[in-house]
Amino acid sequence: MKRLLVASALAGAMCANVAYAADQLPQANDSYFLAAQQTLQQKLMEQDNTNRAKNIILFVGDGMSIPTVTAARIFEGQKRGVDGESNSLIFGQFPNVALSKTYTHDAQIADSAPTASAMVTGVKLNNGTIGVSKDVARRDCEAQKANPLISIAAQAEEKGMSTGWISTARLTHATPAANYVHTADRNWESDSDLTEEAKAGGCKDIALQMIEWKEGGDGFEVAMGGGRRMFMDKTMEDPEDAGKMGQRSDGRDLPKEWVEANGAGAQYIWNQEQFNKLDPAKTKKVLGLFDRSHMEYEADRAKDAAGEPSLAEMTGKAIDILAKNDKGFFLMVEAGRIDHAHHAGNAARALEDTVALNDAVKEAMGKVNLNDTLIIVTADHAHTMTISGYATRGNPILGLSEEKGDDGKPYTTLGYMNGPGALKDNLRADLTNVDTTDIDYLQQALVPMSSETHAGDDVAIFAAGPWSHLFKGVVEQNFIYHVMAHASKIQESMASK
Repeated sequence: MKRLLVASALAGAMCANVAYAADQLPQANDSYFLAAQQTLQQKLMEQDNTNRAKNIILFVGDGMSIPTVTAARIFEGQKRGVDGESNSLIFGQFPNVALSKTYTHDAQIADSAPTASAMVTGVKLNNGTIGVSKDVARRDCEAQKANPLISIAAQAEEKGMSTGWISTARLTHATPAANYVHTADRNWESDSDLTEEAKAGGCKDIALQMIEWKEGGDGFEVAMGGGRRMFMDKTMEDPEDAGKMGQRSDGRDLPKEWVEANGAGAQYIWNQEQFNKLDPAKTKKVLGLFDRSHMEYEADRAKDAAGEPSLAEMTGKAIDILAKNDKGFFLMVEAGRIDHAHHAGNAARALEDTVALNDAVKEAMGKVNLNDTLIIVTADHAHTMTISGYATRGNPILGLSEEKGDDGKPYTTLGYMNGPGALKDNLRADLTNVDTTDIDYLQQALVPMSSETHAGDDVAIFAAGPWSHLFKGVVEQNFIYHVMAHASKIQESMASK
């Protein structure tokens, strides 16, 4: 018996020492094996780019959780009639990827105000605050004035670079506002939103801070998005929506004031026709406010009365304007309505807007050189949407899973932990004859809530261009700022002045 064991051990050792060349393995001609080998060779050839980043473009998919990215990848492929599961979004092909920890100074699960601020200032904040330090509690006007943070946009302005921000949400909303505002409450979007204490304390509203924003330079070159009513007095009728008025109480017409303050070459636009006529070569600065509130979801954009440019169109025109500055530029592009669709429990619109972000990244890639432009695509926080079940490959991502629950009823592949699509009278709806791919369908949810909530998951960072290789592993969200500052040498240039 002992001899048999020894012989067996020797045979095992001999087998263990057999080395197979890749082309000798039985799986060597398998398509998956060959594709992975090709990917390996491409990775081995990649070289770190340590050039200075003349330009920085930060794309933020608001609420773009990792399941959202996965579902959008499948959705985009299926819309084009290709295999969705193996499909790739353009930013999914970026060479460098990391995970971002999204907790805030005071919260396990974040809102957009401190997370966007973390990305552009390099520190963590309290929920509900923008552009002020962690020492500022929400709605504390006095602390707001004493504890401002300087964003990378402000530092770019001081360096002589051009700056801009684009969003499908209101420009006074949390993410775009992180570039220019210092506020103890993200809801202080117009002067009508300020508390009496804030007014008495001299704290300014977000819209006014954007119009007056200079911080070391001559102000932004490009700002395009929604939120027109925050810049108009309540006595002023909206140019697009008859009978709808502005929201301000101070009698001011901020777009008009901004144009007058910036002189020749500064334009204010509010519809598709004006956007189409905008000539980047002749435009020094542009303020575009295309809706009273948020811009339309991508799925509904074509129905807008006055017309709205797509996120990709705004991105392209913004780059054309900003790139005229030979000192470079900083641009933030936010797909703000991914978040809103998730809050509504409406996965279809969330995926459409994620694909629109992908289109915007494609547009940017066609206009810049990655030798001198750092592009980052990330999210501020996650949502509770999940991808579950055992659907076979090719099953519509918005469709029904191919098995049923223990209650005998079918369920969708995509669902939410909480939200408007929750059980009614403790009974789950029978989806047998329901078109769950309809744009208005609300996915089923577990906990009934009028608005689905954010989630605390880590989110992804996709990066390409100078110093993008620094994004690896699991990092703090505020680390994003530090990579941008290092890649562009912004702090070095400021110190040398």
